[in-house]
Amino acid sequence: MFPLYDENPHFLTPVTTVAIIAANALAWAFVQNLGQGNGFESSVCTLGLVPGELLQRLPPGTPVPGLRCITTAHPAWYTLVTSMFLHGGWMHLIGNMWFLWIFGNNVEDSMGHARFLVFYLLCGLAAAGLQVALDASSALPMVGASGAIGGVMGAYIVLYPRVRIHTGVFLGFYFSRFSVPAVVMLGYWFLLQLLGGASSFGRAGGGVAFWAHVGGFVAGAALVTIFRDDELLARRPIQGFVRRG
Repeated sequence: MFPLYDENPHFLTPVTTVAIIAANALAWAFVQNLGQGNGFESSVCTLGLVPGELLQRLPPGTPVPGLRCITTAHPAWYTLVTSMFLHGGWMHLIGNMWFLWIFGNNVEDSMGHARFLVFYLLCGLAAAGLQVALDASSALPMVGASGAIGGVMGAYIVLYPRVRIHTGVFLGFYFSRFSVPAVVMLGYWFLLQLLGGASSFGRAGGGVAFWAHVGGFVAGAALVTIFRDDELLARRPIQGFVRRG
């Protein structure tokens, strides 16, 4: 299921959501060279998060799979943040930014601009933390905003579980569109991440950082109770399982 739009108006101009999307797009264009050549490879090598390097579980000089770089003896702690603004390809970037736009504007609407920024970054750190903890010896760089966006989705399911999400399903040449409550779509997404994470234990190789998604989602669902602004939330037509009106 791929979200197309939600039936959830927002009242604040989502300046922080737009700014985060712009930051990711600018990083892709000017830091990652639009996914081309040495600029792209260098960005992943120097700004991507390598769990085994961060925790010093790998000896210096360990080759990074698929890239022309090696691990170093000095943990680059800043990669916990920089990796959130990098992506592995066009579809990775576009997909993440679409999910952020669909769900981020309403979560920002419940917190205010500054709170939402802090919330987003904390969710990204929680996502990276769980992935690193469960894949501590990996030499594979982790990049992408999806852990932090998972936190946004975790907040959304707590705040607006009854809101209808219009989704699309692609099955080969067949396309179908229908709407489901947010609790169904986001719950289904979270279940897929849990299953993907469980199946990845003990497996080497690249792929999706499922545990980052799980960590971000759980952090977002927990932190939203601290970061939400009850005065802003009171304007919402639907809160939790109760309709206001």
